[in-house]
This record gives sequence, C-alpha cells and structure tokens, in this order.
Amino acid sequence: MNFLAHLHLAHLAESSLLGNLLADFVRGNPHQQWPTPVADGILMHRRLDAMTDALPEVQEARPLFRAETRRVAPITLDVVWDHFLARHWESLCPDRSLAAFSRFAEQRIVPQLAGTPEGFQALNAVMWRERWFEHYAEPARLARVLSGMAQRRPRLASLRDSYHDFTAHYDQLEQLFFRFYPRLMVLATSKTL
Repeated sequence: MNFLAHLHLAHLAESSLLGNLLADFVRGNPHQQWPTPVADGILMHRRLDAMTDALPEVQEARPLFRAETRRVAPITLDVVWDHFLARHWESLCPDRSLAAFSRFAEQRIVPQLAGTPEGFQALNAVMWRERWFEHYAEPARLARVLSGMAQRRPRLASLRDSYHDFTAHYDQLEQLFFRFYPRLMVLATSKTL
C-alpha cells in the first residue's frame, strides 16, 4: 500500500492519519518517540505492509513483472494499488469524494507536522499542494511517480521501467486489486488490521 490506501484504511479503522502516513520515516519502537495514538498508527501501517506483501493476490501480481523489474515489483505495486483506489474511489467510497477525503486528511495531518522529520514535512508540503491523491487516478501519473522515485534512489532505477509492466498487465492488476482491497476495508472497519 502507498500513501492513499494507508490513509483510507487508517480512517476506516479510526487510527491516527499522521501515524499511518509517518511510518516510513520512523525506525524502531514508535512508542518511545511518539504519543500513543500516533505510535499505534505507525504500527498499524507496518502490520498492513506485512499483511499486504503476504496476500496471495500480491504474490500473484509479482510474476507479471519482467526479470529486470521484478526486484522493484513490491514498490511499484504499492503505487499501483493507490492508482486503482483513486480510479475507483467513487464506487469504493461513495460517501465522500476523493478531493474531499484529501482535504480531510490534510486538515488532520498538517497541524501536527511540527516535530516530525524534515523529509516528512517536505513530502507533505509537496503532496498536499500538488493534490497527489486526485492525480493518482491518471495512469500516466504513475510514470511520473515511478520516475521520481527512481531518480531519488539510483539503486532503484528499474522503477522507471516498471511502468511498462503496469500498463502491459493493467487489467490483471486491476482484477487482483478488487480481489483483496475490499477485504482490507472490512478488516479496517472492524478494527482488526
């Protein structure tokens, strides 16, 4: 899962949006550094990442990537799942538009940014200003996202090429998303993530 799915599932689970978004910027035991709700959100993010990586649908998606991009498939898939969530937001979340959810999340997170890592603050400044979530529904946007990630991490340069795997197997990936994401929504709503 990437940013949008983490925030959506955190909202359904009534978990800290800040903690769920912050998790990739925190190492070690979060309860030593953060208030309990934020630390619990960080731990939820970690559990969700582990659970998602182990899902049979995600395991089924990985071989769709070519040998030269298979190593980065888990990272690409995280972004791909956010694309499908954004693209099908209205059917999955009919009670609130994606733009409204994005504003809601921003209003909850931005006032709490003081004291968070500088890189996280920089990410938030760009993410909310450029309205990332609303653009995730556009397949071409993923090319930009993956290229940006590859540029920031030269060891992951093949992320740029993984866009081809996404477009080549678009329909299969979309079907896999719909096989598992509604289950995660149920788990989040029942607070069992």
